[in-house]
Amino acid sequence: MTDLFQLSAPWWHFVLRGLVMYVLVTVLMRMSGKRAMGQFTPFDMILLILAGNTVQNGINGGDNSLSGACLMAGTLFALNWLVAWMSSRSIGFRWLVEGRPTLLAEDGRIFRDVLRRQLVSDADFDVAMRLAGCARVEDLRRAILQPNGHIMIETADGKWS
Repeated sequence: MTDLFQLSAPWWHFVLRGLVMYVLVTVLMRMSGKRAMGQFTPFDMILLILAGNTVQNGINGGDNSLSGACLMAGTLFALNWLVAWMSSRSIGFRWLVEGRPTLLAEDGRIFRDVLRRQLVSDADFDVAMRLAGCARVEDLRRAILQPNGHIMIETADGKWS
């Protein structure tokens, strides 16, 4: 019964492992791009599941105790809260961890090279325009890819969608 609560390493090992893995996964997610964050495909879901399983051992270091699991979960939730708190107070930090909005189109001109670089297909862009009620490219004032992967469209009449 005491094995359930006995840590296999000092408590700070778990906190350090959680911190390192949190930073690593955050960097990898940022590198995957904005489109990947906002529009999950089945392949993205598979990647997410496999990545979670892969980093598990990096976090727990083989420890299966309840104390270790509680400590690791607490560390991850605390890190997540800290990132959210810092993001709400510093735009520079928010841009560092979430990314900046990207202009995709302006005044009826679609920037195809930016769409490709941001991994946004023409079909996805067309859907965003239709959902915004923008039937023609000429009616497009601005299109911005948000850090969360959503495309915001401003039409010529000044409405955002």
